[in-house]
Amino acid sequence: MAKPQVDYKAKALRRRNLYSYTVGIIGLLLITFSYYFYQVFFTANVETKGQPTYVLVRRGQSAKSVLDSIDATGVIVDKLSLHFVARLMKYDKLVKPGRYELKDGYTNRQLINDLRTGRQSPLKLTFQNIRLRDELARKLSTAIDSRPGQFDSLLSSPSYTKSLGFDTTSILTMFIPNTYELYWNSSADNLMQRMKKEYEKFWTPARDAKREKLNLTRAQVSTLASIVEAEQQQHADERPRVAGVYLNRLKRGMKLQADPTVVYANNDFTIKRVLNVHLAKDSPYNTYLYGGLPPGPINLPSIASIDAVLNPEKHDYLYFCAKEDFSGYHAFARNEQEHLVNARRYQAALTRSGIMK
Repeated sequence: MAKPQVDYKAKALRRRNLYSYTVGIIGLLLITFSYYFYQVFFTANVETKGQPTYVLVRRGQSAKSVLDSIDATGVIVDKLSLHFVARLMKYDKLVKPGRYELKDGYTNRQLINDLRTGRQSPLKLTFQNIRLRDELARKLSTAIDSRPGQFDSLLSSPSYTKSLGFDTTSILTMFIPNTYELYWNSSADNLMQRMKKEYEKFWTPARDAKREKLNLTRAQVSTLASIVEAEQQQHADERPRVAGVYLNRLKRGMKLQADPTVVYANNDFTIKRVLNVHLAKDSPYNTYLYGGLPPGPINLPSIASIDAVLNPEKHDYLYFCAKEDFSGYHAFARNEQEHLVNARRYQAALTRSGIMK
């Protein structure tokens, strides 16, 4: 029986077709996967709609927890692709604490790369309307990733404040109100050291020379500036004149008799009208009872107020009180008789306005 003839040409053709088909499928898959990889790595996946968005990564936090926090911000377009890229880039091996901005238009690769390398966004720290040490401690604690009570402990520590050149009262004068850039994961000690450097930078030779002419220490300048600031919060242009009054009184050995120190001594910042009951408060901060400057500042004075003390207006005024028009400016007097006339006008205006305490 004759053997069937094999059609080698047809077989070869089928083999070539199968090969071409396989190559085509593989090529298509490669193109598809290449496109997908390009998409997940290089296509924008953060959409903030113009709203600054940040994620805080705490010490010891897991990669999954960080990614979940990012998902919760609602600015990630494709969450699955972000997690996929994080796995490919082995983010779980390099989780670094910090404050990171989820920037509009960022790709997954850019975002994970920032997180892996610790490329943080600095935050801005400002000091405003701070009067008490515990207020400052709370402000600092919320600025960085610190343990509860850590700053209060440092500010209250005689040994620690001494290491910075202050005591537990004068330490507040180390904080010069300004805007500072720092990183959220800075340690409490690093932040304190930073403020010390900024303090030394602020006290230039020119400023030191001016305070020496006034025969005041740096802390005393800040303490007096805090009173000047409390007296004149609205109009910075009048602060040099107010500073001049207090410096004149100090030179003559007169008590400062500054109402803001009485408010501070009573620890009641709702007081609008200082009465005899307030003046009787026994406290070293009550400058109606005790001569000289109080032990420390009654607020964190602005740079403008500190410079007002260092550059006081030269005059012979010894008294002042608020003007009865409530403009925020003051009426100044050279003697007690003139002052009593001004004070009666202001007291009468308070009474007419119904401000009794």
